[in-house]
Amino acid sequence: MKIEFTRRLRVALLFAGLAAGALLVWSGMQRTESTLQIRASQQGISMPDGFFVWHHLDANGIRFNSITPENDSLLIKFDSSAQSEAARVVLYKTLPHGYVIAQQDDDNSASTWLSRLRTHGDRIG
Repeated sequence: MKIEFTRRLRVALLFAGLAAGALLVWSGMQRTESTLQIRASQQGISMPDGFFVWHHLDANGIRFNSITPENDSLLIKFDSSAQSEAARVVLYKTLPHGYVIAQQDDDNSASTWLSRLRTHGDRIG
């Protein structure tokens, strides 16, 4: 009788562990960080100041994670693609002509890696 109870307890713990692992993987895949890149479309146009961009986004109630200069461009990171799209609309209205505002794909997301594994499964191992 005691052996049967121990076996059931092990099976229950195994399923609980699998469920917790699946929940952890699922929550990791739900991150939808989004990035906008602002760059000049012509030479001779200086990059907008990060404080200028911050001021206009904040004035319109758009929250962001960071503004980082990188390779003659500004990268703005957001928690969601909806925030990114709202920021793109605001920046198109506030920045002078001559800037390209582009959405960047986040290649580090879990779903991107999983899709790569599915398409290139023969290369694993």
